[in-house]
Amino acid sequence: MDKLRMQTLDGVQDNIDKIAALFPNCITERKDAEGKVSLAIDFDKLRQELSSEIVEGREERYQFTWPDKKKAILLANSPINATLRPCREESVDFDNTQNLYIEGDNLDVLKCLKETYLGKVKMIYIDPPYNTGNDFVYEDDFAKSTSEYLANSGQYDEQGNRLVTNSESNGRFHTDWLNMIYPRLKVARDLLTEDGVIFISIDDNEVENLRKVCDELFGEDNFVAQLVWERAFAPKNDARFISNSHDYIVMYSKQIESFKIGRLPRTVEADARYSNPDNDPRGVWQSDNLTVKTYSASCDYPITTPSGRVVEPPAGRCWRLSLKAFNERLQDNRIWFGSDGNGVPRIKRFLNELKFDGMAPTSILFYKEVGHSQEGAQEVIKLFNDKGVFDGPKPVRLLQRLITLANLVKFNI
Repeated sequence: MDKLRMQTLDGVQDNIDKIAALFPNCITERKDAEGKVSLAIDFDKLRQELSSEIVEGREERYQFTWPDKKKAILLANSPINATLRPCREESVDFDNTQNLYIEGDNLDVLKCLKETYLGKVKMIYIDPPYNTGNDFVYEDDFAKSTSEYLANSGQYDEQGNRLVTNSESNGRFHTDWLNMIYPRLKVARDLLTEDGVIFISIDDNEVENLRKVCDELFGEDNFVAQLVWERAFAPKNDARFISNSHDYIVMYSKQIESFKIGRLPRTVEADARYSNPDNDPRGVWQSDNLTVKTYSASCDYPITTPSGRVVEPPAGRCWRLSLKAFNERLQDNRIWFGSDGNGVPRIKRFLNELKFDGMAPTSILFYKEVGHSQEGAQEVIKLFNDKGVFDGPKPVRLLQRLITLANLVKFNI
């Protein structure tokens, strides 16, 4: 026999749900007197939605905030009474290893590391909870699974009756996630060298908020890239709408002017684009477009090809070189008119004159190059004798690529 619910519907929550359906932009989050997060109405926004004139209210300004943000800042800055204690009996080759594995609350660990590694870390990679509702809820001194949190917080009783207005666990709310990630990233930044870089894995649930937090803590100018990792090698046919095949890795530098990106080794396919049809003694080259969109009258002039044909730049474009610069390169055999001498002029780019070694990395990390999520899971199972110790491990090849981008190891793919 099904058990009867012993509590009536919450009228306030029902009204909030109805307003949310009509005006989702008027929904915000707040903490009640007991410190629990719940949905609430931004009445200033709601009044504006229902008015045909500008409604007087709080002074408008650009800001990114949430409940308890000040506490998150205070938490990042507050000292702790803790230290790191070596565990020789649980270590492997303790005296000679160059690796350090630390057990403990990650915020406390970061603060302890500041004592020794302040401004000395070249690269940080973190893989925080994605706030999907299936990961952990951080409360700064411990972590609970979602089911444990529901039971301990009193949101549902043993019969499944709802006891509070919030129909979701706090782990699904942006506020709790922001209060978790903010102090950790703030302390992590202090560990970086001036040319250091941080990589943060995330998915669609919190990538927007993560970017805003990082813009605030690291500065918008220090944003390097939002990498797209192709984590799945096959679509999920049971997806409700679109099979999600990627995660993000957000990348910020400590000081963008000091950071130098690590480049990738040249591929056979890239080198195959270069040839030497005119036997130029400077080696292989590829031709490049000689016109540009940015118009300049000084770069708009006719060119006579070796075959006698007169060529002018297309309408709205001009040559990228002045007439003087063009003639200099023509004399130096750096202009190509095609094998018959009748083509539109193009400039020769020699492989041995490239400004940088290697290839510029792209923002998409394909699984064929850096591995997929199942590869990471298989590596952990193999490492721990057929046991999956934790969920969502990243493949070694992905971490190797990030190490290369951080310019720690040249051409490590």
